[in-house]
Amino acid sequence: MQWIENQTFDQERALYGSRQVTVKSCRFDGPADGESALKESSDVTAEDCFFNLRYPFWHNHGLTIRRSQMTELCRAALWYSDQITITDSKLHGIKALRECSGIVIKNCDIILPEFGWFIEDVALSDSTAESEYFFMRARNVSFSNVSFKGKYSFQYNENAVFDNCSFDTKDAFWHSKNVKVQNSVIKGEYLAWYSENLTLEHCQIIGTQPFCYCKNLTLIDCEMIDTDLCFEKSEVEAKITTPVISIKNPLRGKILVPEVGELIWDDPQAKGEVVVQGAK
Repeated sequence: MQWIENQTFDQERALYGSRQVTVKSCRFDGPADGESALKESSDVTAEDCFFNLRYPFWHNHGLTIRRSQMTELCRAALWYSDQITITDSKLHGIKALRECSGIVIKNCDIILPEFGWFIEDVALSDSTAESEYFFMRARNVSFSNVSFKGKYSFQYNENAVFDNCSFDTKDAFWHSKNVKVQNSVIKGEYLAWYSENLTLEHCQIIGTQPFCYCKNLTLIDCEMIDTDLCFEKSEVEAKITTPVISIKNPLRGKILVPEVGELIWDDPQAKGEVVVQGAK
């Protein structure tokens, strides 16, 4: 195992093709402004490092990043790589983690547009994130104790589980398939349109016009706050524990709700059933 410590690299492909290397307390920064520092490398560990240059980890196989920082100038940091573990780090920049697999991220601060596109087999936990188009077309996803703020998140996700999370996000889960969200808060407009096989259990849902054009949508003991025009043209089985402002033209299924301000039936194809049980 090669050990590199307390050095600064700014040249092009500074450590290109490295094998079994630990890079500790190093800086990737400087006037030469070189790209692709560790491209085509394998079995790399980066600890307490500072990344301020573009494309440091492309085509990496076996990568561990600990207690490190990627700045906003560290663009497209991780592409086409696999078997990645990132802990206790700040991930700032744009377009990191694209077409990667086998990813574990824990206790990280993510401020990064277009994060996590076309990735699979990924677990994110105990972290905060701020992004746009977060986890676009991701597959086999697991989130636990994640706080997220942004918009257009989790579009086209497949096979995902989200537990104990807080999401403040517009247009989340559009076109998603086989997704479960539990014990979480989701705030934002136009939630989960065109989704398929989406289940929410013990969640709080906040915002206008959620769950339209859904297939096989399930809500189990969920709260719905400030929600109107819900479930339009959706196939839905739902048990809701709070009053709903309005429900519009559910296509099929049954919705149990303690109170609803308005039921809108102006589509002859809408055959869903709404059962107002009364507050308990």
